[in-house]
Amino acid sequence: MNNSGLEKLTITPFAKKGDRYEKLAPFPVMFNPESYSIAKSVTWSPPQTSGSGNSAATQSKVNAPTISFGGGGSRQLSLELFFDTTTPIDRGGQQVVDVREETSKIVALTRIQRDEEQPRVCRVAWGDAPVDSDFPFIGVITSLTQKFTQFTRDGKPVRANLSITFVEFLDPELDKRITDPELTTHIVKGGDTLSNIAAEFYNDPTRWRVIAETNHIDDPRHLDRRIGQRLTIPKIR
Repeated sequence: MNNSGLEKLTITPFAKKGDRYEKLAPFPVMFNPESYSIAKSVTWSPPQTSGSGNSAATQSKVNAPTISFGGGGSRQLSLELFFDTTTPIDRGGQQVVDVREETSKIVALTRIQRDEEQPRVCRVAWGDAPVDSDFPFIGVITSLTQKFTQFTRDGKPVRANLSITFVEFLDPELDKRITDPELTTHIVKGGDTLSNIAAEFYNDPTRWRVIAETNHIDDPRHLDRRIGQRLTIPKIR
Protein backbone atom coordinates (compact mmCIF):
# COMPACT_ATOMS: atom_id res chain seq x y z
CA MET A 1 0.00 0.00 0.00
CA ASN A 2 2.99 2.28 -0.14
CA ASN A 3 2.12 4.96 -2.70
CA SER A 4 5.13 7.19 -2.12
CA GLY A 5 6.05 8.89 -5.35
CA LEU A 6 2.41 9.02 -6.46
CA GLU A 7 0.30 12.16 -6.54
CA LYS A 8 -1.22 12.36 -3.05
CA LEU A 9 -4.81 13.16 -2.26
CA THR A 10 -4.70 16.53 -0.49
CA ILE A 11 -7.13 18.21 1.89
CA THR A 12 -7.20 21.99 2.21
CA PRO A 13 -9.27 23.52 5.07
CA PHE A 14 -10.92 26.95 4.74
CA ALA A 15 -11.36 29.32 7.69
CA LYS A 16 -14.60 31.32 7.73
CA LYS A 17 -13.87 35.04 8.01
CA GLY A 18 -17.20 36.87 8.06
CA ASP A 19 -18.79 36.23 4.68
CA ARG A 20 -15.53 35.02 3.12
CA TYR A 21 -13.45 31.86 3.36
CA GLU A 22 -9.68 31.98 3.72
CA LYS A 23 -7.58 29.05 2.54
CA LEU A 24 -5.37 27.44 5.20
CA ALA A 25 -2.34 25.17 4.78
CA PRO A 26 -3.16 22.00 2.82
CA PHE A 27 -2.03 18.57 4.00
CA PRO A 28 -1.67 15.29 2.07
CA VAL A 29 -3.10 12.01 3.32
CA MET A 30 -0.62 9.36 4.42
CA PHE A 31 -1.75 6.80 1.82
CA ASN A 32 -4.03 7.34 -1.15
CA PRO A 33 -7.43 5.61 -0.96
CA GLU A 34 -7.80 2.40 -2.95
CA SER A 35 -11.22 3.57 -4.11
CA TYR A 36 -13.78 6.30 -3.58
CA SER A 37 -17.44 6.82 -4.43
CA ILE A 38 -19.49 9.84 -5.47
CA ALA A 39 -23.25 9.83 -4.90
CA LYS A 40 -25.85 12.41 -5.91
CA SER A 41 -29.64 12.35 -5.64
CA VAL A 42 -31.95 14.07 -8.12
CA THR A 43 -35.67 14.42 -7.32
CA TRP A 44 -38.33 13.84 -9.97
CA SER A 45 -42.00 13.61 -8.93
CA PRO A 46 -45.30 12.95 -10.69
CA PRO A 47 -47.54 16.04 -10.83
CA GLN A 48 -50.25 16.41 -8.23
CA THR A 49 -53.81 16.31 -9.49
CA SER A 50 -57.04 17.27 -7.80
CA GLY A 51 -60.71 16.55 -8.30
CA SER A 52 -60.76 13.16 -9.99
CA GLY A 53 -58.36 11.52 -7.59
CA ASN A 54 -56.73 9.85 -10.57
CA SER A 55 -53.09 10.95 -10.63
CA ALA A 56 -50.72 10.60 -13.57
CA ALA A 57 -49.08 7.74 -11.72
CA THR A 58 -52.26 5.65 -11.94
CA GLN A 59 -53.76 6.69 -15.29
CA SER A 60 -54.41 3.76 -17.59
CA LYS A 61 -53.97 5.78 -20.81
CA VAL A 62 -50.24 6.42 -20.42
CA ASN A 63 -47.28 4.05 -20.19
CA ALA A 64 -45.57 6.22 -17.60
CA PRO A 65 -46.47 9.34 -15.65
CA THR A 66 -45.19 12.76 -16.67
CA ILE A 67 -42.77 13.69 -13.93
CA SER A 68 -41.48 17.09 -12.87
CA PHE A 69 -38.02 18.04 -11.69
CA GLY A 70 -37.97 18.73 -7.97
CA GLY A 71 -34.34 19.74 -7.44
CA GLY A 72 -30.89 18.25 -7.09
CA GLY A 73 -29.32 17.03 -3.88
CA SER A 74 -25.76 17.61 -2.73
CA ARG A 75 -23.06 15.25 -3.95
CA GLN A 76 -21.48 12.95 -1.39
CA LEU A 77 -17.86 11.80 -1.49
CA SER A 78 -17.07 8.64 0.49
CA LEU A 79 -13.59 7.21 0.93
CA GLU A 80 -11.46 5.05 3.20
CA LEU A 81 -8.07 6.29 4.41
CA PHE A 82 -5.31 4.18 5.94
CA PHE A 83 -2.75 5.46 8.47
CA ASP A 84 0.30 3.53 9.72
CA THR A 85 3.03 4.58 12.16
CA THR A 86 4.38 1.10 12.95
CA THR A 87 7.60 2.60 11.63
CA PRO A 88 7.83 5.97 13.44
CA ILE A 89 7.55 9.05 11.22
CA ASP A 90 9.98 11.94 11.53
CA ARG A 91 8.18 15.29 11.78
CA GLY A 92 10.79 18.01 12.05
CA GLY A 93 12.99 16.00 14.38
CA GLN A 94 10.06 14.64 16.39
CA GLN A 95 9.25 10.93 16.13
CA VAL A 96 5.54 10.29 15.61
CA VAL A 97 4.56 6.91 17.08
CA ASP A 98 0.89 7.43 18.04
CA VAL A 99 -1.11 7.31 14.79
CA ARG A 100 -3.69 9.66 16.31
CA GLU A 101 -1.23 12.51 15.78
CA GLU A 102 -1.84 11.97 12.07
CA THR A 103 -5.57 11.17 12.13
CA SER A 104 -6.23 14.24 14.31
CA LYS A 105 -5.87 16.43 11.21
CA ILE A 106 -9.04 14.80 9.86
CA VAL A 107 -10.81 14.80 13.22
CA ALA A 108 -10.21 18.57 13.51
CA LEU A 109 -12.39 19.09 10.41
CA THR A 110 -15.41 17.75 12.32
CA ARG A 111 -15.09 20.12 15.28
CA ILE A 112 -16.70 23.53 15.70
CA GLN A 113 -14.21 26.37 15.45
CA ARG A 114 -14.90 28.89 18.20
CA ASP A 115 -14.58 32.00 16.04
CA GLU A 116 -16.39 30.45 13.07
CA GLU A 117 -19.28 28.72 14.89
CA GLN A 118 -19.06 25.72 12.57
CA PRO A 119 -16.61 23.00 11.48
CA ARG A 120 -14.39 23.92 8.58
CA VAL A 121 -15.21 23.57 4.93
CA CYS A 122 -12.45 21.82 3.01
CA ARG A 123 -11.26 21.15 -0.51
CA VAL A 124 -10.37 17.58 -1.44
CA ALA A 125 -8.13 17.33 -4.50
CA TRP A 126 -6.38 14.44 -6.17
CA GLY A 127 -4.23 14.70 -9.25
CA ASP A 128 -5.05 16.43 -12.53
CA ALA A 129 -8.81 15.81 -12.77
CA PRO A 130 -10.91 16.92 -15.75
CA VAL A 131 -12.92 20.12 -15.37
CA ASP A 132 -16.30 19.60 -13.62
CA SER A 133 -15.36 16.05 -12.54
CA ASP A 134 -15.11 14.56 -9.05
CA PHE A 135 -12.16 16.69 -7.92
CA PRO A 136 -11.60 19.16 -6.51
CA PHE A 137 -14.49 18.42 -4.15
CA ILE A 138 -15.58 21.25 -1.85
CA GLY A 139 -17.47 19.94 1.16
CA VAL A 140 -17.85 19.31 4.85
CA ILE A 141 -17.44 16.07 6.79
CA THR A 142 -20.80 14.62 7.81
CA SER A 143 -19.59 11.20 8.91
CA LEU A 144 -16.27 9.99 10.33
CA THR A 145 -15.50 6.55 11.76
CA GLN A 146 -12.04 5.73 13.11
CA LYS A 147 -10.98 2.11 13.56
CA PHE A 148 -7.65 1.49 15.33
CA THR A 149 -6.20 -1.94 14.59
CA GLN A 150 -2.68 -2.23 16.07
CA PHE A 151 -1.16 -0.96 19.31
CA THR A 152 2.14 -0.59 21.12
CA ARG A 153 2.68 -2.25 24.49
CA ASP A 154 1.77 0.96 26.28
CA GLY A 155 -1.55 1.23 24.41
CA LYS A 156 -0.70 3.72 21.67
CA PRO A 157 -2.50 2.94 18.38
CA VAL A 158 -0.17 2.70 15.38
CA ARG A 159 -2.61 1.71 12.62
CA ALA A 160 -5.97 3.21 11.76
CA ASN A 161 -8.64 3.03 9.08
CA LEU A 162 -10.86 6.08 8.63
CA SER A 163 -14.21 5.98 6.84
CA ILE A 164 -15.16 9.51 5.77
CA THR A 165 -18.16 11.03 4.04
CA PHE A 166 -18.01 14.58 2.70
CA VAL A 167 -21.17 16.39 1.60
CA GLU A 168 -20.89 19.07 -1.07
CA PHE A 169 -20.84 22.62 0.26
CA LEU A 170 -21.76 25.49 -2.06
CA ASP A 171 -21.34 28.79 -0.27
CA PRO A 172 -22.08 31.55 -2.83
CA GLU A 173 -18.90 33.53 -2.11
CA LEU A 174 -16.62 30.49 -1.91
CA ASP A 175 -18.19 28.96 -5.02
CA LYS A 176 -17.72 32.22 -6.89
CA ARG A 177 -14.05 32.41 -5.91
CA ILE A 178 -13.41 28.84 -7.01
CA THR A 179 -15.51 28.57 -10.17
CA ASP A 180 -15.11 32.13 -11.46
CA PRO A 181 -11.44 33.12 -11.19
CA GLU A 182 -12.26 36.42 -12.91
CA LEU A 183 -13.49 37.60 -9.50
CA THR A 184 -10.47 36.18 -7.66
CA THR A 185 -7.20 37.66 -6.49
CA HIS A 186 -4.17 36.16 -4.78
CA ILE A 187 -1.72 37.85 -2.42
CA VAL A 188 1.83 36.66 -3.12
CA LYS A 189 3.48 34.85 -0.21
CA GLY A 190 6.99 33.56 0.33
CA GLY A 191 7.57 30.38 -1.65
CA ASP A 192 4.84 31.11 -4.19
CA THR A 193 5.47 30.35 -7.85
CA LEU A 194 3.23 31.13 -10.79
CA SER A 195 3.01 27.42 -11.53
CA ASN A 196 1.75 26.66 -8.02
CA ILE A 197 -0.76 29.51 -8.17
CA ALA A 198 -2.03 28.28 -11.55
CA ALA A 199 -2.35 24.76 -10.14
CA GLU A 200 -4.36 26.10 -7.19
CA PHE A 201 -6.87 28.12 -9.22
CA TYR A 202 -6.96 26.26 -12.53
CA ASN A 203 -5.80 22.78 -11.48
CA ASP A 204 -3.23 23.16 -14.26
CA PRO A 205 0.29 24.49 -13.46
CA THR A 206 1.02 25.06 -17.17
CA ARG A 207 -1.48 27.95 -17.20
CA TRP A 208 0.97 30.22 -15.34
CA ARG A 209 1.53 32.37 -18.43
CA VAL A 210 -2.08 33.61 -18.26
CA ILE A 211 -1.44 35.01 -14.78
CA ALA A 212 1.94 36.44 -15.81
CA GLU A 213 0.47 38.28 -18.82
CA THR A 214 -2.51 39.64 -16.88
CA ASN A 215 -0.28 41.04 -14.12
CA HIS A 216 2.54 42.20 -16.46
CA ILE A 217 5.11 39.92 -14.85
CA ASP A 218 8.19 39.92 -17.08
CA ASP A 219 10.37 37.75 -14.83
CA PRO A 220 8.25 34.90 -13.38
CA ARG A 221 11.29 33.23 -11.83
CA HIS A 222 11.60 36.02 -9.24
CA LEU A 223 8.08 36.18 -7.85
CA ASP A 224 9.62 36.68 -4.40
CA ARG A 225 10.13 40.32 -5.37
CA ARG A 226 6.35 40.70 -5.38
CA ILE A 227 5.63 39.32 -1.91
CA GLY A 228 2.59 41.14 -0.48
CA GLN A 229 1.34 42.23 -3.90
CA ARG A 230 -2.16 41.27 -5.02
CA LEU A 231 -2.34 39.37 -8.32
CA THR A 232 -5.44 39.26 -10.48
CA ILE A 233 -6.37 35.70 -11.42
CA PRO A 234 -8.19 35.95 -14.78
CA LYS A 235 -10.96 33.68 -15.94
CA ILE A 236 -9.90 31.18 -18.60
CA ARG A 237 -12.42 31.06 -21.40
